[in-house]
Amino acid sequence: MALPRSLHLLFLLLLAIPLLLASVAASARDEDLDYIIDNADDIPANDPEGWLQEGSPSDEDEEDLFDQGREDEDYGAEIDETHVLLLTAANFSSFLAARRHAMVEFYAPWCGHCRALAPDYAAAATHLAAHQYDVALAKVDATEDAELAEQYGVQGFPTLLFFIDGVHKEYPGERTKDAIVAWISKKLGPAVQNVTTADEAERILTGEETTVLAFLDSLSGAHSDELAAASRLEDTINFYQTTSTDVAKLFHIDPKAERPSVVLLKKEEEKLTVYDGEFRASAIAEFVSASKLPLITTLTQQNAPAIFDSPIKKQILLFAVASEASKFLPIFKEAAKPFKGKLLFVFVERDNEEVGEPVANYFGITGQETTVLAYTGNEDAKKFFLGGEILLDNIKEFAQDFLEDKLTPFYKSDPVPESNDEDVKIVVGKNLDQIVLDETKDVLLEIYAPWCGHCQTLEPTYNKLAKHLRGVDSLVIAKMDGTSNEHPRAKPDGFPTILFYPAGKKSFEPITFEGDRTVVEMYKFIKKHASIPFKLKRPDSSVARTESSESSGSNRKDEL
Repeated sequence: MALPRSLHLLFLLLLAIPLLLASVAASARDEDLDYIIDNADDIPANDPEGWLQEGSPSDEDEEDLFDQGREDEDYGAEIDETHVLLLTAANFSSFLAARRHAMVEFYAPWCGHCRALAPDYAAAATHLAAHQYDVALAKVDATEDAELAEQYGVQGFPTLLFFIDGVHKEYPGERTKDAIVAWISKKLGPAVQNVTTADEAERILTGEETTVLAFLDSLSGAHSDELAAASRLEDTINFYQTTSTDVAKLFHIDPKAERPSVVLLKKEEEKLTVYDGEFRASAIAEFVSASKLPLITTLTQQNAPAIFDSPIKKQILLFAVASEASKFLPIFKEAAKPFKGKLLFVFVERDNEEVGEPVANYFGITGQETTVLAYTGNEDAKKFFLGGEILLDNIKEFAQDFLEDKLTPFYKSDPVPESNDEDVKIVVGKNLDQIVLDETKDVLLEIYAPWCGHCQTLEPTYNKLAKHLRGVDSLVIAKMDGTSNEHPRAKPDGFPTILFYPAGKKSFEPITFEGDRTVVEMYKFIKKHASIPFKLKRPDSSVARTESSESSGSNRKDEL
């Protein structure tokens, strides 16, 4: 039986209601977005003149521990690079196919560290060529061949990769000619060298800063194989083996000692370290890695990679001016002895402009006062300051508490602002919990650096976004100076970094904004990720018409 006409119409109306409601909601959303578009005054892609090219040094203004100033000098200018081959994506594969051994530097012309490496890299190439080593040294401009750099996982400059039969690993050593030559020489030579005479032993002890010797029953077999495997795991030190009691004596091994025996010798106060663990490759390599550095390492540009990339991540750092070093270094060295192989003890000359100043700034140290701090390493980046006097027992107790995770971390913070009534709220380390981690608010946080050109360009756009959204009670637009404030829940990845913290989800990692830095794109991003739905509180239509009339003569740029 057919439905009465009135019931039929009612049925159709009921079906249409959800669609009508969705259409109304979409219309409201579109009205807000249209309003933002009409009033954003955005510049497409934040790059009106096309001056910012992909891969340029300003693509992200990242803080560099040693090199914040970047110049436009030509890479390799006035350096003899006769034996350094220039590679591109077009000839890279054929180059590797033609050579069993090769080292390739991925560089950027604007990178200060690349320019500093250039003469040493060229000198290493010349030395290896003159001595007819079966290896080629080459370089790739990663800004020109970005896809090739990405293919090999290049994340910073310079990156040195060593290839054996096309298989690569990253060079971990110091960026000096001698270090590069020694490392490559070891890669090309036997993993373990035999020492059979006292004369050979004398030459090794005279010529090398650090050496490893194993006293074995035989120069072949299981123990020799384990030693060779350990040598391949440790790139920076030469490994030797002997069966000669005369050689053993020169390396301070008792000829009557049980074999196999392993010692590490260094040309410093702590000359001899004896290995007493299981004779396994991984255990021997760990012993060498932990023992090869001195009790106290003085931080320099050259050894910074070895320190911060060490398998021993936890560090105790002493900051002192040169005139005070002789007073505190003996205490610091004595405190280091019980923690050998557990902690790295590092001395930073505070008044050294090349190293001391930027490192002190990085850790938030001001003034010239002698300071001791603990650092968990670059990945975790927690730091702890020693309170009280710099005495032997205090440092040892501090170091032990650090190992046992009993210390409270320190984070840099500006003073909490007395008033915070602007559209963009000011966040510092001390008030981030209250503002950003408030579970009742959706929060957009920009982490900036005062010296960052992109941050300065973003500021008026960010302020305009905040102005449009200031009437939304559930939403906070905020910013934090990332050079003078820190917090474990707000870590910048270069400047500016823009993070979004949805309401009710503050225990999760924030969402990073990676779109065009325009009012419209940031608004869309917030609208998409906000936990609390919101609608713009726009000015009255009469006010809007007045503003539109006043601005009608201006050449406003429309993002669309």
